[in-house]
Amino acid sequence: MLNYNTTTINEATAIQNELRHNIVLTTQPGNITTIGGADISHNKDSDIVYAGIVVLSYPQMTVLSYSLVEAVTKFPYVPGYLGFREVPALLQAYNQLPQKPDVMVLDGQGITHPRQMGIASHFGLLSGCPSIGCAKNMLFGRYAPLRLEKGNYSPIYNNGDLLGYALRTKTGVKPVYISPGHKISVESSLEIMQHCIARHRIPEPTRQAHEKVNLFRVGRLKQGYHREDIQGNLFDL
Repeated sequence: MLNYNTTTINEATAIQNELRHNIVLTTQPGNITTIGGADISHNKDSDIVYAGIVVLSYPQMTVLSYSLVEAVTKFPYVPGYLGFREVPALLQAYNQLPQKPDVMVLDGQGITHPRQMGIASHFGLLSGCPSIGCAKNMLFGRYAPLRLEKGNYSPIYNNGDLLGYALRTKTGVKPVYISPGHKISVESSLEIMQHCIARHRIPEPTRQAHEKVNLFRVGRLKQGYHREDIQGNLFDL
């Protein structure tokens, strides 16, 4: 089982610099019919994390199943190293899914990162699943100001390299920041995420995952794998 509990920041930096060379920024062939959203919830000043992955139909955005795992992490929260804190638990939740989604969306950066190794890239490389980062805050790169209308977007660059897009998902509300993690192109990342927008600022895959892990954290959902039957009722396996 992957464990970064004793990894130092210097060691983590070296791991990122090694892994980054394996990132693939071309979209894998095949139709996308399912998409996963991943998120983590935790109590303040606690080593326990609550990891969740929700699988939705694409592009309908109907919840099909979800996987929840409680885990312990000793790696601290350090900007730029989120993968070391959260990816081990998320991989447990991912491995619990009997049918993997075609694409995963993670709450954080992809290649919009000083070493191109945001949590979406980290997760994508270790899971082998095509992955996209959808971050609530900007970490790396620059973009021109967006118009206020929903759907407007602006490319994120660093030294002339296109890394991702700032995307306005709701009129007059702060954008989200989209970038590929692994096995997805920059352009495909934006196109896929444009189909995941509903009524909220946060696109549906990570919004649904956020809701599930918070319910799990407060005891309203149980650990394990859960899926819907044809009537839309969830049952546990």
